[in-house]
Amino acid sequence: MTTTNSFAVYENPARKSPLAKIRNIGIMAHIDAGKTTLSERILFYTGKTYKIGEVHDGAATMDFMPQEQERGITIQSAATTCEWNDIRINLIDTPGHVDFTAEVERSLRVLDGAVGVYCAVGGVQPQSETVWRQAKKYGVPVVAFVNKMDRTGADFYKVVEQIRDKLSATPIPLVIPIGKEDYFTGVVDVLTGEKITFDEKDKGVTIYREPCPAELAEELKAAQAKLFECIAENDEHMMAMFLGEEKPSAEELKAAIRRATLAGTVVPVCCGTAFKNKGVQVLLDAVVAYLPTPLDRPVIKGRDPQTEEPAERHIGDDQAFTALAFKIVTDPYVGKLVFIRVYSGHGTRGLTLLNPRTGRRERIGRLVQMHANHRAEIDEVFTGDIAAAIGIGELTTGDTLCAADDPIVMEAMKFPDPVIAMSVEPQSNADRDKLLSALAGMAQEDPTFRVKTDHETSQTIISGMGELHLDIIRDRIQREHKVACVVGAPEVAYRETMMRPAESNTKYVKQSGGRGQYAHVIIKVTPGEPGTGVTIENKVVGGRIPKEYIKPTEEGLREACEKGVLAGYPMVALNIVLLDGSYHDVDSSEMAFKICASMALKDAGKKAGLQLLEPIMKLEATTPDDHMGDVIGDISSRRGKVVEVETKQNTTRVLAHVPLAELFGYATALRSLTKGRASFVAEPSHFDPVPGNVQEEVVKKKLEKKAKE
Repeated sequence: MTTTNSFAVYENPARKSPLAKIRNIGIMAHIDAGKTTLSERILFYTGKTYKIGEVHDGAATMDFMPQEQERGITIQSAATTCEWNDIRINLIDTPGHVDFTAEVERSLRVLDGAVGVYCAVGGVQPQSETVWRQAKKYGVPVVAFVNKMDRTGADFYKVVEQIRDKLSATPIPLVIPIGKEDYFTGVVDVLTGEKITFDEKDKGVTIYREPCPAELAEELKAAQAKLFECIAENDEHMMAMFLGEEKPSAEELKAAIRRATLAGTVVPVCCGTAFKNKGVQVLLDAVVAYLPTPLDRPVIKGRDPQTEEPAERHIGDDQAFTALAFKIVTDPYVGKLVFIRVYSGHGTRGLTLLNPRTGRRERIGRLVQMHANHRAEIDEVFTGDIAAAIGIGELTTGDTLCAADDPIVMEAMKFPDPVIAMSVEPQSNADRDKLLSALAGMAQEDPTFRVKTDHETSQTIISGMGELHLDIIRDRIQREHKVACVVGAPEVAYRETMMRPAESNTKYVKQSGGRGQYAHVIIKVTPGEPGTGVTIENKVVGGRIPKEYIKPTEEGLREACEKGVLAGYPMVALNIVLLDGSYHDVDSSEMAFKICASMALKDAGKKAGLQLLEPIMKLEATTPDDHMGDVIGDISSRRGKVVEVETKQNTTRVLAHVPLAELFGYATALRSLTKGRASFVAEPSHFDPVPGNVQEEVVKKKLEKKAKE
């Protein structure tokens, strides 16, 4: 029995690790900051693996997909469990590429803490900011690790300042680097004053602790004073000691840093080089010391699915079972794997649970503990565990699984809409069913991947977060599902909206002998806020439109919004009010009102004026100084707007907003402009109106394509 926040938490004697000795953490960062390399070292030093797998060799344990091994990037988040100093760490390695940001989102939703990895040369990069915002969204405390201290241009303190400036955080360096670049040998622990170095002969397993070198004594003294002052600003107990000019012990400082980290007011910062096996054990000590246990989040908030009122659940193995399904994977050997985080209760194989979203009862067939793509059968799960369930039927990412007699719905996850689309067709009609089945399975796994059929052309259209995302999907169709397919050229996922408010008074009357069709609706459409969807409000009074026809009318409006009015793109940022209408006792029907509503929206669109919106990408290009002018000129020629230019050590970083439509083939163009010396990353930022001349061209091409098909 454990006591926390004024109530007791029951822990089942059968559990392997007490709640106080569990850390559910994720590794998050910008692409190529070294997340997977760091994860491999953590597995090695904790004894989970006996051999270090390198990303560049395609042998990393956590990058088990063929596409990950070939490209040297992480595509799917991978989960594992290891132990450090008797503390059980449930670890999730997440992707850094923006196309797979949903993997980070759903991992952070169920984690208690995270390690933010930053390149000592690149610093806080665009995707670093994105994952930081995701962590803050779910209130996940972060410990930072400045990696690649052995690289030319490494600067620990510059990265610390970027964490402060770009992330609006309060970084607290826990270490002082000893040397940098080729001369980086270890760190000095600011709390204890020890010099910590690592034996290169046994890959850093042996750690040497010595007194701080004399040449770093002054720097250590200054760092300790700054750390104490910073903690005092964020902790009342330390502030009292600071004002009283008392000197806290290392243990008192540790406790204060932990309190401030859990509150999200500070970010402890360590450094090292994972590839050269230095600094990882110090980071593990920080993870154990400062990141939360499940006990630090004792109350789970949600809502009652029946009354929609707020509901709470306390943690504990004796509480009603509550878990969140945060990831779904189709395994070729066992079928569908549902990754779950258990928030309360105790579950066993064969347990029947309620999915409040569907109202269905789901039975857990088997339970497994995951180590990347390897499974270990387990008999039961407890509060705080992360595991995978086999045998569950209809489930989507973000569903709650709970006890049927005490239901609760936890907050679901929201994912960004796709920004790019392309057609995909099987090479033979015999493979059509296999292709559709494969796409449906992948859409269930990935909430940012969408599949739809264009009813006018009968083409299958797939949508995703970028060219790489769709290329991986195509590769998986061919490799995993053995379906040869033909894909069309990528297309931008435009949106449509209306420019002005407008009303439509529309009647649908059709007589063809016998019973006719009659419907009459009056609607008002007003442009909404940018970035919002479509809202429909019913203001019909006096039964002018019977209740049984209201829902079909709303369905007709939503379907018309999905199909678009101008060029067939979905409509967004609209507020639609159903004002009035009329019906016929004999001729009115649900279908008539559905058709009439669609006609009314199109009519309102013509009156209001229609505007195309295009996805704008946040582009960061890094180039040698002598090519800066060419890069900026090229961005301007692509309708891009330069937001920031930063020069450092003969290298220029250009931050710009560029329409996605203008970025196809940009990688090749940038290589050509800079003789292969520049690099770039791009992530979706927002939607902007398309200029008039460009809109005319886009609409013309879209209509010509439809006519041909």
